[in-house]
Amino acid sequence: MEHDHMTIPKYLGVFAVLVVGTILTDYDATIDLDSIFPGANTLVALLIAFTKMACVMLFFMHVYWSPKLIWLAVIASFFWMAIMFAFTMADYFTRAAGVFTT
Repeated sequence: MEHDHMTIPKYLGVFAVLVVGTILTDYDATIDLDSIFPGANTLVALLIAFTKMACVMLFFMHVYWSPKLIWLAVIASFFWMAIMFAFTMADYFTRAAGVFTT
């Protein structure tokens, strides 16, 4: 199965996105966004991380040019990860304050 291979300018473009994302994450850590809502810094950092992960997955791992079955596996893995996070956070939010303090 033939597909378009990444060219050097495309690799450099993805690399630029990753570098800019890293710089934005660093900048996000230096400013206080809690005035918007608590945890806004974490949400921004996670959105940047998700964007970087998507770029790596789509282009460096060649999922972009893969058959639909690979796409199904990728989407299913994200769905499963969301389920695992949901159960973890449900457990975390139902714990009383100070359970793990000495």
